[in-house]
Parts: sequence; structure tokens; C-alpha cells
Amino acid sequence: MTKDKKINNFNQGMKTRREVLGNIHVDRAIKNTNQIDKRFQEFITESAWGTLWSNEKLSKRDRSLITISLLAALGHDEELEMHFNASKNTGATVDEISEALMHVAVYAGVPASNNALKILKRVFKESN
Repeated sequence: MTKDKKINNFNQGMKTRREVLGNIHVDRAIKNTNQIDKRFQEFITESAWGTLWSNEKLSKRDRSLITISLLAALGHDEELEMHFNASKNTGATVDEISEALMHVAVYAGVPASNNALKILKRVFKESN
């Protein structure tokens, strides 16, 4: 990948990351970045946000539902909570997320779905 392509992916990634996660979250992540995770932050901004989330083949809503399902199935609670909050920016509704978590129950297990639903209820209770 050329240097210009990396810069374009990074810039697009930062734009998309802010659209999905919000400025407060991204600013906090940038502020907390140091030499230990600088390369990792650049990597996820270029690849996850600049290439994957910025691709228009799926909507941000669809990507949000897919991401939430995967995080729930894998038990990544902190990231799951972050993406529940991000769903407020992607257009994924609580009803759609709940339905996606029904799929998690069938394909990844009831305990994973049950845990995710508890987090979902907490996140949306806090936002109301």
C-alpha cells in the first residue's frame, strides 16, 4: 500500500470512526494513545474504520448489527457496550438489536445473548 493510500484510509477512517462512535469517544481514545498502542490505533483507524466501515456495500446500520452480534457471541462486553452506544449514530434500533441478539442465542448460545441483553438494557436505560 502506498503512503498516500494509507493516509487516505486513515483520514477516511477517522471521519467514519467519529460518525459512528462520536467525537467524545474518539477524542478520549486519541488522548489516551501512547507509544504502546499508537500503531494499533493507526491500524484500526486505517483498516477497520477506513477500509471496512467506510465501504458502502453495507450500510452503517447493517455493519452495526453484524458487529454487535459478533461481539455478543464472543463475549466482548466492553466493546459491545461501546457499539450499543454507537448504534444511536448508525440507525440500528433497539428492536433490531434485540432481534439480532435472538440470532446470537440460537447460533452462539443463550448465555451470550442473555448477557448482551443485560448490557443493552443498561445502555438504553442510561440514555433515556
